[in-house]
Amino acid sequence: MDKEFIPYEEALALKELGFDEPCLAYYGELNGGEIELFLKKEFNTDAKYVLTPLYQQAFRWFREKYKLQAEILWRGDMDCFCYKTGKFKQGSHSFSEQDYKTYEEAELACLRKLIEIIKEKPPKN
Repeated sequence: MDKEFIPYEEALALKELGFDEPCLAYYGELNGGEIELFLKKEFNTDAKYVLTPLYQQAFRWFREKYKLQAEILWRGDMDCFCYKTGKFKQGSHSFSEQDYKTYEEAELACLRKLIEIIKEKPPKN
């Protein structure tokens, strides 16, 4: 079930971008300093934990908060996956610069691209 949740580095980046939605899981540090994914029973915004959304929740957050959409696409002609991101107005989206062997690889790369877009050019309030 762990593969349904975004990885730690991306969860931490979302936290830095202001993500604070209720989640089913969080990353926390074990005594030895190792980071572990924990399922949780209640919402907790304790700063020492990193809320960990499902992939679908992270993509929804980007749509709702930043009006950024993303789509994972199968390229049958090349037998691979790619993604596109953007506002999805005519001509305002861009495709990934590389192709991916699996849907999951493309999904993670797409999430990283959305994070990069917001970090590079934060929206004006």
